[in-house]
Amino acid sequence: IGTDSHTPMINGIGVLGWGVGGLEAQTVMFGMPTMLRIPDVIGVRLSGALPAGITATDLALTVTQRLRAIGVSGEFVEFFGPGVATLSAGSRCVVANMAPEYGATTGYFPIDGNTLDYLRQTGRDAAQVARVGAYAASAGLALDPAATPRYTRVVEIALDQVGTRVAGPTRPQDLHPYEHTRALLAAQAFTPATASPLPRHAIAIAAITSCTNTSDPRLLVAAGLLARKARRAGLKAPAWVKTSLGPGSPAAADYLARAGLLDDLEAVGFGIVGYGCTTCIGNSGPLPPLVREAMAAGAVRPVAVLSGNRNFTGRIHPDLDLGFLMSPPLVIAFALAGDAERDLAREPVQVAPDGRAVFLRDLWPDDHEIDAALARGVRAADFQRAFQAASANPGWQALRSPATPCFPWDPASTALRRPPFAAAGPASQLGRYAAHPLLVLGDDVTTDHLSPASAIPPDSLVADFLVAQGDDRDDLNVFASRRGNWQVMMRAAFYSKSLANLLCPDAPVGHTVHAPSGAIAPIWEAAERYRRDGDAVVLVAGERFGTGSSRDWAAKGQRLLGIRAVLALSFERIHRSNLICMGILPLRLAADAGPQSLALRPGDRIEIDCPAHELAPRQSITVRLLRANGATQSLRATAAVETQLELRLLRMGGVIPAILADTLGDRARTPERRAEPPPISVHP
Repeated sequence: IGTDSHTPMINGIGVLGWGVGGLEAQTVMFGMPTMLRIPDVIGVRLSGALPAGITATDLALTVTQRLRAIGVSGEFVEFFGPGVATLSAGSRCVVANMAPEYGATTGYFPIDGNTLDYLRQTGRDAAQVARVGAYAASAGLALDPAATPRYTRVVEIALDQVGTRVAGPTRPQDLHPYEHTRALLAAQAFTPATASPLPRHAIAIAAITSCTNTSDPRLLVAAGLLARKARRAGLKAPAWVKTSLGPGSPAAADYLARAGLLDDLEAVGFGIVGYGCTTCIGNSGPLPPLVREAMAAGAVRPVAVLSGNRNFTGRIHPDLDLGFLMSPPLVIAFALAGDAERDLAREPVQVAPDGRAVFLRDLWPDDHEIDAALARGVRAADFQRAFQAASANPGWQALRSPATPCFPWDPASTALRRPPFAAAGPASQLGRYAAHPLLVLGDDVTTDHLSPASAIPPDSLVADFLVAQGDDRDDLNVFASRRGNWQVMMRAAFYSKSLANLLCPDAPVGHTVHAPSGAIAPIWEAAERYRRDGDAVVLVAGERFGTGSSRDWAAKGQRLLGIRAVLALSFERIHRSNLICMGILPLRLAADAGPQSLALRPGDRIEIDCPAHELAPRQSITVRLLRANGATQSLRATAAVETQLELRLLRMGGVIPAILADTLGDRARTPERRAEPPPISVHP
């Protein structure tokens, strides 16, 4: 169990694992169990084999679309059938890593000879490999291609029907043939305001990112071979395309260099910029000047292409609302084209300097070329050596930590401040109350909307706050670097250009309406005013609330704003858990009671009747809508609570009060021991 949404990648080699939020992990650190309801298991039967030239990315995107269509949130997925045996361990890991995108807790592959081959290829000794094989056989975990286990539901996927695919332009489950990008972008109905030398849907960012696809050397090698052919044809990415390669491990540099592909990648713009999370989490840096100028003139609506998991609006870059997921070699092809509307199935990628039209079919490597390059490049010793080098990073080793029993908080720090919820004894937020909706949101609100990780815009309210504390407006870093400062993260909550607040859709970014006064104000200011006046607040949203990263600050920010409950049509598993760990009650609304159909207006209130002693898992909760005009409406809602431990956390006010109560006992509740920080305030 890991504190990252990508933890399910381990299922690709037969190790059952899933991700949890950091708040849930803290319970384990203090001796509390981590619990989950016994899940339903969805079987995905794979048959046939992937056609030549079709990648593991294409399969992962196909699985994501198929499973999102039936809904598997909180469930386990297991892959079985004869097609499993045709997939390498690397390919399986690409599919398993997409589990958060198809909504499942895990995407498990059984163990077979391909798993053992992976262990050998990554430096495990013969005795360990033999032990794994013997254990899998004895425990019934070895792949039997003919087995037909009993599952809650079964989905059939024929591998030989998978084609070259992209997902987008705003969600990873929206699957399309790669040649359909023009039609998809035409549906955006963007009309340039002025002429520009750039295509109207110019590719601004093209990135091969770390965990999803570079976990499979085959995909990186395929990208390198495509880059080699492009280089030989004299092709380069246009000046308006920002390119990058961020593999997850230095081992990638070793095998690419040994295969002679690293120079080819660098020649077409895909040199290694670092190891780990880069563009797919919003760390791409500024857009190219040509793009910024054309955007300012209204001449372009640029697009990102990347080989990551997520293309949510604004995630890749706060100024980009369109993006496509695709395989690493296809990322390079689109980068060379520079135009997201290019039909690469029929139109040339580029015209070479010698006047020859170069098509994608001319550049795409065949399986024999990939196999030969892998044989030249991959060495088992690379992986252990790279791991040891990363683990012995001198920068980490040189970090100093205080030796005092209690952490010495620096009141002048703008990076690390003690948050109000890091204290014993906050009361439970359960009970009966009538609350104003702080925000009303639609479907697919992601953890990036709730707590952004990208660069802090220098013209934002968050930047104004930091500058007032003495920071340099031109050197504010990214939101992720400020997660230790609760005052920054409270102001950053819901700060997204792509987030529509249905209470006041025309309000500026990061604003809402304070219903009693009618004033439009920054969300944290409105929340402070509600708190000061003794008014409760809740949040209303649509389907898939909290999709994306396992970011606990997405729940912490909501608690800082005083949100007592979130009412949504459906929740993503990890975010639902994080809400509970912050003492926020998740309530699942009936399908006919979504935010659009409720048509909430400022002044409407929501009455929730949920006494702490009566709450039970999946209990029906009485909710009434109190309209500003005096009308009332009863709603059906279900507590999205699964276990007795979750009940206890809600009754305690969250995970931190529960930990402190268990660790310190009655001492945690005595006034002289509590030393609580001041109440949440808009003032520093």
